[in-house]
Amino acid sequence: MPNWLNDAVFYEIYPQSFYDTNGDGIGDIEGIIEKLDYVKDLGCNAIWLNPIFDSPFMDAGYDVRDYKKVAPRYGTNEDLVRLFEIAHAKGIKILLDLVPGHTSDQHPWFLEAKKAEKNEFSDRYIFTKSVWDAPPEYRMICGICERDGNYMTNFFSRQPALNFGFHEITHPEWQLSTDDPACQATAEAMKDVMRFWMDKGADGFRVDMADSLVKNDDEKIATARIWRGIREMMDKEYPECALVAEWCHPERAINNSGFHMDFYLDHEGNGYSRLFRYGNFGDKSIFHPNGQGNLKAFTDEYLPNYYLTQENGYICFMTDNHDIPRVTAYHDTQTIKLINAFIFTMPGVPFLYYGDEIGMRYLKGLVSKEGAYSRTGSRTPMQWCAGKNLGFSTSDNPYLPVDSSDDAPTVENQKDDPNSIYRVVTDLIALRHQYADLHGNGELEFMTVSDHLAFAYRRGSLVMYFNPTAAYFETETRFNGDVIYQIGQAEISNGKIQMQPQSFLLLQT
Repeated sequence: MPNWLNDAVFYEIYPQSFYDTNGDGIGDIEGIIEKLDYVKDLGCNAIWLNPIFDSPFMDAGYDVRDYKKVAPRYGTNEDLVRLFEIAHAKGIKILLDLVPGHTSDQHPWFLEAKKAEKNEFSDRYIFTKSVWDAPPEYRMICGICERDGNYMTNFFSRQPALNFGFHEITHPEWQLSTDDPACQATAEAMKDVMRFWMDKGADGFRVDMADSLVKNDDEKIATARIWRGIREMMDKEYPECALVAEWCHPERAINNSGFHMDFYLDHEGNGYSRLFRYGNFGDKSIFHPNGQGNLKAFTDEYLPNYYLTQENGYICFMTDNHDIPRVTAYHDTQTIKLINAFIFTMPGVPFLYYGDEIGMRYLKGLVSKEGAYSRTGSRTPMQWCAGKNLGFSTSDNPYLPVDSSDDAPTVENQKDDPNSIYRVVTDLIALRHQYADLHGNGELEFMTVSDHLAFAYRRGSLVMYFNPTAAYFETETRFNGDVIYQIGQAEISNGKIQMQPQSFLLLQT
């Protein structure tokens, strides 16, 4: 396990929307380099970089055309290596986004696999034996290849599934087992991609759709076997590099498959939404002033997963990501401050989505860009300062529009505001680094304090009290000590915690 993960705080950068330095309207690697000091000043010491490889961009880069080439719109391979070097000099790690389950239909492997004549890539993807064979239980694209067969997709129609084999063979005329040499070659090809970038300085990978490799593998037994092989390779050759899974099943991802981290996003029980998004407007989530959330439903789901995996890896909370509406679509500023207090004081490795530190809004109603659809409003350009495109680009045609509201938040107007989300986020990250009890593997004792939705948890000598509701709350406490941080009005008096609506208190005992 890389030791640096225990005190890591990640910043997720969507490269095309972060900072444009050449005026073409699209963010680039040079823009990320220029803003590394900003990332460091936030307190983030690691970056997850969304896909940056060559792509036709029908799915925003999650349709890879060349795993070993940076997309020209972002820069060159040499630029990415320079980013690694400069980031490392500033104490910042970089994870790349790996898409192992599928490629673009323009990838050279697939262009060869489509051919009628048998070649070394014919079984790199999953094809039926005949164009007339399209089993309805699979997502197949029919009748567009020279080859007599239909191919399976992994997501959108132009993302053919790579062939890691089938755990259960239901159509032996075209399905291969996971130990078939062709399927083994696919796994080795992915290891080769990973080695290529780790040799150049990448600190690991966030893995897209990590559970999607082997087909007919409901319990993910064979998929886990592939990832264990990759983890063994990394432990031997790149022991300081890390893997985080988009799996959302920590036992399978961490314990069974060897990932160092797994995202807490849509775990069984709908835990992430239960915390922050439940209901049409988040009004039935735990963090909402109307107080309709169900804390026990969350702890019943989260705590068993936490205890089951805490010796082997980290469950990762995130403020948002590129696939979901920003939290500003659901909550007011005070609630968002409390949500950040939770995310940055819980165990695991937290992830901060670009722009969440200034309360960037989810922009509704935007026309889909590069396969984003409803996700487009969460991928708009970073808002740096007043002026053209809010400082993102000098272009007259930016990648996406910025927030046109008169009160659009920017780094410039939020950074020095003592009441801003920015101030809360940076304060909390600083506290997380300062106190070892708030690091990723620190202990956790979760305490519900009453039937009221106010709750508390202890991490070593620190106790966090939350009142996310619109009602005053008071309770006796067995803890005494110093208040080292608070949001809203809360205090200890005569052995009682007294919390005004929507407040947070961090106590050192």
